[in-house]
Amino acid sequence: MADLAGWRVLVTAGGTREPIDPVRYIGNRSSGKMGNAIAEAAADRGAAVTLITTVTPPDFEGSVIEVETADQMAEAVWSMNDQDVVVMAAAVADFRPAAVHEAKLSRRDGPPVIELEPTPDILAGVVERATGATIVGFAAETGSLDRAVAKALDKGVDVLVANDVLAEGSGFGTTTNAVTVILADGSSQPWPLMSKREVADRLLDLLLAMRSGSD
Repeated sequence: MADLAGWRVLVTAGGTREPIDPVRYIGNRSSGKMGNAIAEAAADRGAAVTLITTVTPPDFEGSVIEVETADQMAEAVWSMNDQDVVVMAAAVADFRPAAVHEAKLSRRDGPPVIELEPTPDILAGVVERATGATIVGFAAETGSLDRAVAKALDKGVDVLVANDVLAEGSGFGTTTNAVTVILADGSSQPWPLMSKREVADRLLDLLLAMRSGSD
């Protein structure tokens, strides 16, 4: 099946790592499996895929840009403004240490006080720059998905994929996911638990329908 032939698809995956010192960092538990599944599915369906990732990429027909921090991911994503679809599946840290220590912090010096500052809002930057692209955001929540609905409307994305990482089978590192897809008008579609590859293909089906003018 090559129903996405001619599409240029950008996917982000994994969790960013924001350094404290040369050894330690602030991060999250994202495995990158959802982003990898989307990149693989899009490539299998004929799209020209670029995967920007902090984790080991899958073996697929596409380009890979490896990054580590939110700044690096922002630079890589924002430099690619000619995409048809942008899927922001990575778990980007919201905050980073304001100062990075050049040497490893010592336990003998006691617990450090780490001042945090916001990281770049990559998704907002994509919405601003990627004119004409269909933009998909992801939101990992705990419990209620009310914040995800507000995020979808606030960010101006075409689709927001939200999941409760505390729900069985839907957390970080799992091979399955149960997501709620929120559209730009605030309407939502809860999808049942399925493999992440099945979620990826179903998401691509939705995007195909949207870009072909049907729903």
